[in-house]
Amino acid sequence: MHVVSYSKLRDIKRLMQEIGVDAYGINLMLPKAATRLVKFTNLSNIAANILKQEMLSFGADVSIARGSLTGETRRTDGLLMGNLSQYQKLIAKLKFQPFGLSNFSRYLENVLENYQKEKFILALGKHRFDLSRRTLVMGIVNLTRDSFSRDGLYGLPPQRIARIIEERVRGGADIIDLGAESSRPGARPVTAKEELRRILPVLKIIAKKIKVPVSVDTYKPEVAKAALDSGAVLINDISALKNNKMAKLISRYKAGVVLMHKKGSPLSMQKKPQYQSLVSEIMQYLDKSVDTALDAGIKKEKIIIDPGIGFGKTLGHNLEILSRLAEFKSLGFPLLVGVSRKSFIGKVADKPVEERLYGSIAAGILAVKNGAHILRVHDVKETKEALQIADAIIKG
Repeated sequence: MHVVSYSKLRDIKRLMQEIGVDAYGINLMLPKAATRLVKFTNLSNIAANILKQEMLSFGADVSIARGSLTGETRRTDGLLMGNLSQYQKLIAKLKFQPFGLSNFSRYLENVLENYQKEKFILALGKHRFDLSRRTLVMGIVNLTRDSFSRDGLYGLPPQRIARIIEERVRGGADIIDLGAESSRPGARPVTAKEELRRILPVLKIIAKKIKVPVSVDTYKPEVAKAALDSGAVLINDISALKNNKMAKLISRYKAGVVLMHKKGSPLSMQKKPQYQSLVSEIMQYLDKSVDTALDAGIKKEKIIIDPGIGFGKTLGHNLEILSRLAEFKSLGFPLLVGVSRKSFIGKVADKPVEERLYGSIAAGILAVKNGAHILRVHDVKETKEALQIADAIIKG
């Protein structure tokens, strides 16, 4: 006798099949085997109390603020606690309820479907990736003077940089990400003209030579346009489409986009960043950015989200995000994580930036275990080898 640790429906189903459960019985019991905690925010007290009573009637429950029961407050956050079978019954019943609960039921249904989703297709130019099969490696190429990782290639001849990039592709990079403006804490911005001066000569060479998608790390529409004209198919936007021109531009070129969360600017983001509810605030920010992308016409299969490790986060924030990374699956989009050589690894392991390889790989593998689909890394070959083992275990 032992406790089973499966949480994915496919694994629970396989276990039932091993036992010899009838197919009809599997379909009936499978939703009862998967429990979910779902946090909601800012629901009216009337709706929250109805929700609680309905969940109790199915043998489940809802945690809501004491003030919503006593009338001290008008609205409340809450935590739904139940299995998928109970949620199915709740959703069916709420569809006919007033006080906004009909809309709540549709949102709840969507969140649960997103969380359970395993198959993601990422379309970048002529490339299509099935992210349920393996984790992708995005290789970082810094064309900057002041990269925090001390691997900047600024000043090297474009042909030399192109050869370095080709080596990273041979080492296993699935995507190459060119960046010409440092976003490390305290970094000062550079002009669009300077970004283009650094990026375009390299991009024009590698767009013809390498057989993987090229991404450009920029938040400036003029840089993005020139990059897309020169062969890039993905824009890694650390501002998450704050510039309205960027969303329309990416849509027009049918390109992909990485939407990253950050709090503040590189100059100020690490000056005592604070959150009331860390993961909820990041998810709300990314959800809004996704809406901006979709409204502009960017296709779902071209959108990637990134919680922004190290961008306006303390050591504790970064560790909490990585431990709760699975919650971002509720948004329903592939998840990119960049932990490579970052300062939180140095703080935990007491290592300088040039000695953070093992810590970077450890953090990256745990990110994949918790739901990451793409790792953005400096050390491509080493990460790729580690992922071959991790994917065999995690993705089967």
